[in-house]
Amino acid sequence: MEVILITGSTIDEGRLAKGGDKFTDEYTMECASCWIFPSDFVSLCSPEKVKVTSRNGKHSIVVYAKCTGSVQPGQVFMPRAIWSNVVIDPDTLSTGSPLYKGAPVNVEPSDEEVLSAEDVVLKVYIGGQ
Repeated sequence: MEVILITGSTIDEGRLAKGGDKFTDEYTMECASCWIFPSDFVSLCSPEKVKVTSRNGKHSIVVYAKCTGSVQPGQVFMPRAIWSNVVIDPDTLSTGSPLYKGAPVNVEPSDEEVLSAEDVVLKVYIGGQ
């Protein structure tokens, strides 16, 4: 399902990040998540986890799915953290900031593992095991 990705801070993301808790399970549960509108969630067969893939198909990450009316149909929200940064295009279009709001992505159900923040760094950015 192609949707528009919106990223931003949440109260709990900010509390955990500023408190130095980026390597905790609580931080992973808060930030490794994709908020999906109820009818879109049902059309994806109500998955526990989803794979979010950049429009060009080069970058993807598996995160927990969260059904909520806090987003609009055809849009998803991910807290601005290392998981959403995987699929955000790093090009700033000369603005100095990537497109954190309005990026087209593909979302599909997944049975793959949700990586911890540490594993995202090691496996996605460094390419290690």
